[in-house]
Amino acid sequence: MTPFDFSPAAIAALAQSDAARALQEDVGAGDLTAALVDPAAQARARVLLRERAVLCGQAWASAALHALAPQARLDWKLAEGAWGEPNQVVVELQGPAQALLSAERTMLNFLQMMSGVATHCAHFVAAVQSVPGNRAQIVDTRKTLPGLRLAQKYAVRTGGGTNHRIGLFDAVLIKENHIAAAGGVSAALLRAQAVAAQAQFVEIEVETLEQLREALQAGARMVLLDNMTHAQLTEAVAINAGRAVLEVSGGVTMDSVRAIAATGVDRISIGALTKDIRATDFSMRLEQI
Repeated sequence: MTPFDFSPAAIAALAQSDAARALQEDVGAGDLTAALVDPAAQARARVLLRERAVLCGQAWASAALHALAPQARLDWKLAEGAWGEPNQVVVELQGPAQALLSAERTMLNFLQMMSGVATHCAHFVAAVQSVPGNRAQIVDTRKTLPGLRLAQKYAVRTGGGTNHRIGLFDAVLIKENHIAAAGGVSAALLRAQAVAAQAQFVEIEVETLEQLREALQAGARMVLLDNMTHAQLTEAVAINAGRAVLEVSGGVTMDSVRAIAATGVDRISIGALTKDIRATDFSMRLEQI
């Protein structure tokens, strides 16, 4: 498996795959309630955003509807990645009434989850951009919904964030348990050389400034500073002196992210971007033609 390229064609294929699984889960062998509607009936519908948020998930919503009605039309009124306002129409739909009704919840589920991730990420990005001289990128983690990691990582990108590794297959992240099992920081980095050619990057997690010094001495080019105080982070930046990319993780919140960025680190990874999701509020209003 190779890292996902997030090209338009790859996004379309991913959305179709995710939507197919979601519809199988929701519709199964058939929508018993939508069967009450005349199969020949056509309808129009509008999806409204109920709060200020970044819109994300157009390809997924479109794939869900087109899986049930390939001839259905979607006219998006708000661009992917744009901020929308309360009660704004984001898309107008037209097609078979049964399909619109059956696809409704799957479409909204994708929009609410992905827009929630993108919006949360956009708030963090705006926060660090407000710090004078900031250089820090907001980065996601592997703390994602099982089976929807790529969709969530796409949403992070839509919100202005940066993707960390996609999974265990595309990069090396040496964490405390790996260090313990390998026999120490230097030993772990030495062993990592065996797979470095297959990896997008090799990163090592450290919990103390002494471990940071050891990692740098061993040639580390990317270091994760785990749960350090602001004073320790400031000292870590000075010790590093630009030799390695420094990433911060551990309990980052909106209240603390500006101060972390002000220390001069390069990356701030936040599991809450994809783990602690507050769904964005959308609703659909349908009228028969």
